[in-house]
Amino acid sequence: MDIRKCSAEAIGTFWLTFAGCGSAVVAAAFPQVGIGLLGVSLAFGLTVVTMAYAVGHISGCHLNPAVTCGLAAGGRFPSKDIAPYVIAQVIGGIAAAALLYAIASGSPEFDPAKGFAANGYGAHSPGHYGLVSCLVAEVVLTMMFLFVIMGATHGKAPVGFAPLAIGLCLTLVHLVGIPITNLSVNPARSTGPALFAGGWAIAQLWLFWVAPILGGVLGGILYHWISAEPSAQVTGIAPAAPAE
Repeated sequence: MDIRKCSAEAIGTFWLTFAGCGSAVVAAAFPQVGIGLLGVSLAFGLTVVTMAYAVGHISGCHLNPAVTCGLAAGGRFPSKDIAPYVIAQVIGGIAAAALLYAIASGSPEFDPAKGFAANGYGAHSPGHYGLVSCLVAEVVLTMMFLFVIMGATHGKAPVGFAPLAIGLCLTLVHLVGIPITNLSVNPARSTGPALFAGGWAIAQLWLFWVAPILGGVLGGILYHWISAEPSAQVTGIAPAAPAE
């Protein structure tokens, strides 16, 4: 385990959860100037863009257990490092939710029972979508997110643009998925808010681990299969020195 890489993952996931969920909890419905669905979607995308440039060269900037598992399934990440990365990501997500809770509770109108940016299905889906619809949406949106990540970080992709492509893709999947589940595609992001929302959010959290990880693995496998050079040099990682 590389403590610096794990720390980078924890910090990056903290930023994604704090800023992304914070935009939903604090700014989305602010009177007259609320940022709404588009603003929250952009906020999540911007967290990935900013952290990809900040820590991508340190840890790869997964910030998401589904991404870590998907990259491993696609041959881009060693399986032995999955557990340390996932633990670091979950720690970052919980720390972010704790800080957001401490800030948001300073408002007399704050009520964590209303959701606290937690993900849900059925009665707790923003659009009241059922379990099957939410499951399919989370799997497919995470699968396509991983597919874009694999392609954008491929050695033959345009250099320097991977963070933008990945951040814009995350924005796009949020535009589609927020009305369905409040959009997870990230078990660590889901875990933090669920712990503070409590009750139904914890009871439904299983879906937001199972579906994103399944989608991530499918996306990694699909790109590995479709790419002529699935193991080509990944952007941001220095190539090995040639043998003498």
